[in-house]
Amino acid sequence: MKMYTLGHDFMPPGIHAGGLRYHGDSPLVSQLYHEQLIEAVAVPQLATFEAGVMFARTEGIIPAPESCHPVRAAIDEALVCKKTQESKTILFNLSGHGHFDMAAYDKYFSGQLEDYDYPEAAVAEAIKRLPKVG
Repeated sequence: MKMYTLGHDFMPPGIHAGGLRYHGDSPLVSQLYHEQLIEAVAVPQLATFEAGVMFARTEGIIPAPESCHPVRAAIDEALVCKKTQESKTILFNLSGHGHFDMAAYDKYFSGQLEDYDYPEAAVAEAIKRLPKVG
């Protein structure tokens, strides 16, 4: 079974990227990705909160910041389908409510959050430090 990680000593910057600060993906998700049964997409922080607000206003549920990532990806996929007129079932996981994360939403509304692209060189350096496993 595969597991994607940047290692135990990887320390991301102190930005609010929404969600938990775990430096790897679950073995199950990693294996699904490895077998190409799922795709991985990265979405910018501001777009995730925009999606979370849209979801809250539409569905009446304030999503946790980590849930805003798949909400954004689902919205983006739906917009592609609308443009191409492709009929598709789109699923995502709403893993929690954002009632404990209202400070993050406040930062979003007040313009204190910003998008941040982690430098590829730093990712490459973290990968070099990973142990080589059979």
